[in-house]
Amino acid sequence: MKKQAKIIRHFFILFPLLMLVGCWDMEEIDQRAYVLGIGLDKSDVKGFIKITYLISNPEAGSTQQGGGTSEPTHETITFNASSFIHSQNIANAVIAKAITYDILDFFIVSEELAKDKDFVRWMYDATKDREIRRDSKIIVTKENAVTFIDRNKPKLETRRHEYFETMFDHATEIGYVPDSKIHNFFRITEADADLFISAYATTKQDEVTARKNVDENFIAGNLNITGDTNPAQFLGSAVFKEGQMIGKLSVQETRLTLLLNKEAINPSFLVAFPDPFKKNYYITARFTQVTSPKITVDVSKPVPIIKVNLPIQAKILTDHSMVSYADDEKKRAELKNHIKKGFEQRINDLIKRSQEEFKADLFGFSLVARKHFLTIPQWENYDWMRSYPEADFSINMDITFTEFGRQSELPSYERIRD
Repeated sequence: MKKQAKIIRHFFILFPLLMLVGCWDMEEIDQRAYVLGIGLDKSDVKGFIKITYLISNPEAGSTQQGGGTSEPTHETITFNASSFIHSQNIANAVIAKAITYDILDFFIVSEELAKDKDFVRWMYDATKDREIRRDSKIIVTKENAVTFIDRNKPKLETRRHEYFETMFDHATEIGYVPDSKIHNFFRITEADADLFISAYATTKQDEVTARKNVDENFIAGNLNITGDTNPAQFLGSAVFKEGQMIGKLSVQETRLTLLLNKEAINPSFLVAFPDPFKKNYYITARFTQVTSPKITVDVSKPVPIIKVNLPIQAKILTDHSMVSYADDEKKRAELKNHIKKGFEQRINDLIKRSQEEFKADLFGFSLVARKHFLTIPQWENYDWMRSYPEADFSINMDITFTEFGRQSELPSYERIRD
């Protein structure tokens, strides 16, 4: 009994020590430098890239110790490195805390580097480091990444991680930019059948900007805006083929791409378009995709036949011509036909551009097509990248009106002016 009691006593003494072993390399939050974003630019040194770290300060704005601190919310550092893995140690020459990618949220890539055929070599380093999450995003910028990071200064969101998270979530929801996760970049690049699109942004406004600020002209830098605000614009998308940027899409083209892609987040967005009865006035409508498009792909012949039925709900929110569509069934039918033709024409134009300019599937139709093949070799022999540019399309829009604003009926303009 004494021997058994001794064993039990030693067990209870040693067992807590086993639990404490996992804490030997513990680091407090304030002992680590959290990289929120990594900027990637071309370097003048062959085989190297220019790395910019946007490091977030977790203590800034904290009230846990009786009030906020006077420390800055972030700091930046730029240098040459062979990779953004090797750069972690290089940064510690001037950053006292250990560099970590635990909360890394985005890669900011200059357009110049994204168009380089070797860009994909550096991006695949993200698959090696366990700290880098696959939901980190790729943002392509018109200017150098270091310039974008330096000039991007939010006025209301003092903590940068909150700004980028809020901005990206809302811009994705309304279709200004696509969901740009690096996981999809790797998946689509390796599948070798589709195109990948990522967010496009800039802090430099073009000399010639859009006069009307309607989405068909929207792309980062083209938005005409003034005021004391952050100059950063997240508008449109960059197009990648086989890991290399080959073009750009406007906001209108980005939204149409998302509407046609069954795997994309269903967007809901506002659009202004000319009134079919009075061309000088614009109607504002909210278009919502409640369900994914119905897509059929016939691959029984070398030239695929793709049919798309796209259901869209339309909520009419302005009526400057004061036609009062809610009261007139005939005019509602004409408005529906006007919207339907407008959508179908723009979609067909975008499909034609994808076939002739990009020469690859922009909409993820390959995910539907490959289901018709029993084996991977059969699918690879069909060669979707080669077959898609010759594909025949049939697009049908199914427009449903939900409501015509809070007050659907409007008095006639002539009656008001009488």
